[in-house]
Amino acid sequence: MYVKTRSINYDFHKGLNYQKKSVIPNTKMFFRQKKIEPNKENIALNEDLAIITKMNQEFATSLDLKETLQTALEVIIKRIDAQAANIFLIDEKKQVFQCIASKYQSYLDEYEIPLTQGVMGKAVLQKKCIRVGNVRKDVREIAEFYFDLDNKTNFTTYSVLCSPLIAANECIGVIHCLNKKSNSKLFEENDRKLLETLSAPAALAIRNAKMAKELIDKNRIQKEIEIVGEIQKTLLSKNKKENFPIAGINIPAKIVSGDFYNFSDLGDGKFGFGVADVSGKGIKSSLLMSKASSLYRCLSKTIYSASDLLDLLNKEICETTSRGMFVTMLIGIYDSKKNELLLSNAGHEPPLIFSRDGKFSNHTEAGPPLGIMSKIKYKETKINFANSSMYVFTDGITEIKDPSGEMLGADGFQNYIIKHKDKPNHERLKIIVEDIIKSGKIQKDDLTILVVDGN
Repeated sequence: MYVKTRSINYDFHKGLNYQKKSVIPNTKMFFRQKKIEPNKENIALNEDLAIITKMNQEFATSLDLKETLQTALEVIIKRIDAQAANIFLIDEKKQVFQCIASKYQSYLDEYEIPLTQGVMGKAVLQKKCIRVGNVRKDVREIAEFYFDLDNKTNFTTYSVLCSPLIAANECIGVIHCLNKKSNSKLFEENDRKLLETLSAPAALAIRNAKMAKELIDKNRIQKEIEIVGEIQKTLLSKNKKENFPIAGINIPAKIVSGDFYNFSDLGDGKFGFGVADVSGKGIKSSLLMSKASSLYRCLSKTIYSASDLLDLLNKEICETTSRGMFVTMLIGIYDSKKNELLLSNAGHEPPLIFSRDGKFSNHTEAGPPLGIMSKIKYKETKINFANSSMYVFTDGITEIKDPSGEMLGADGFQNYIIKHKDKPNHERLKIIVEDIIKSGKIQKDDLTILVVDGN
C-alpha cells in the first residue's frame, strides 16, 4: 500500500521514501519536534566545572598563601551555601591541626586540635570527605571538642562537612564547612561530593603556595648566609705583600666558615696571632667563630700574654656558648728582636715548625678547648725561634682525603711545605692549598693555615 502526499511516496513495508521532481517535503506538517529540556544535573556539573576552572586560574596567579586560602574559602562557601568555613593545616612536628584561614567563625587561630580528634581526624585517616548530618544526633562521627570550640568561638554547629586536602598523595590539612544555609541547616550527600571535588584544586593551590613561601624563605636565608660569609671575611687579617713575617689563608668548605685566623703588628718588633676552629658546622658554628674572632681582635690589642688572652676568651665563651660547643685555639706572640715565640694552646692542632735545615718539629703542649671548663689557667710556653717557619693549621688540612679515603696527614702536609718553602709567605699558602686540591684531594671541611716566618 502506498500513500501519496505531494511529491513524497512512502513504502510502509520496505521503510523507503523517495522524492519526485526533487521537491523537498514539508515534514513539519506531520511531525512535531520534541523540545529538549535542560538537564539539571548537567547544568550543575557545568557550573562546578566552571568554578573549578576559575579556582585554578585564580590560584595560578597567586603564590601568597593567605590570599590563596581566603580565595578558596570564598568560592567554597558560596558554592556549598555554608554558613562558615575554615582551613586547618597539619603541623607534623606537633601532630596537631592549626587553623590558618577562617570565614565567619572567629578565634579559631588561638587553638590547636590533636590530629586524632573528631571529624577532622577521621577525614585525614580515611582520606575522604565526611558529612555529619546532625551533630547532636549522629554521635558516631562527632567528638566533644566541636562543642567546646562552639563555646569558645560563640558559634553553634548543626551540620559538618570535612574534606581532607590531599596533594601529591599527601594529606596537608582539611577544609571544614559548617551549617547549610537552609531551614534545616543540614548538609546533604550532594554537598559532600561537591566539597570533595572542590578540595582537590584547593589542596594543590595551598601546596604550591607553601612551596613558594618556603622557596622565598630559603632564598632569604641563603642571602643572609652569604652576608654572614662576607662579614666573616672582614674579620680575617689581610696578607701584606711587603716583608711581613705572618700570612694566613682560609678556604671555607661552604659559604660560612667555622675557622678563623688573625694577626697584627703590636709594635717594637712584636707580632700577635691566633688561629681557631669551632666544633661542628653550619650557621651556629660560624656565629660562635665570629664571636670568638671579634673578642680576640679586641683583647689582643691590649693584652700581650697568650695565656691571659686564652683565660679571658674561655670565661666569656663558657658563659654564653651553647652546650656541647667548643673552640680549639692557638694564640702566639712573635718577638722578632729576641727571636722568641710565646705560645698558648687550647686543644688546637700542634703547630709544625720547619727549620731552614729542613727538619720538622712540633709544639704539643695544650690545655682543653675553650668553652668546656670555666675555671682553668692556660699555660704559656716560650721557645727559641730563629731561621724557621711555624705553620698553624686546622684539622681540615691534615684530614682532607683523596677519592680512596686516604687522609693527607701531617707527613703529607710537610711535603707541600718543603715543596713551596722558597715562595713569599703571602703567595706560599695559596699555592700550597691549590696544589693539595689539584692533587685530587676532596675538601669537606674548612681549610685554614697561618705561617710565621722567623729571621
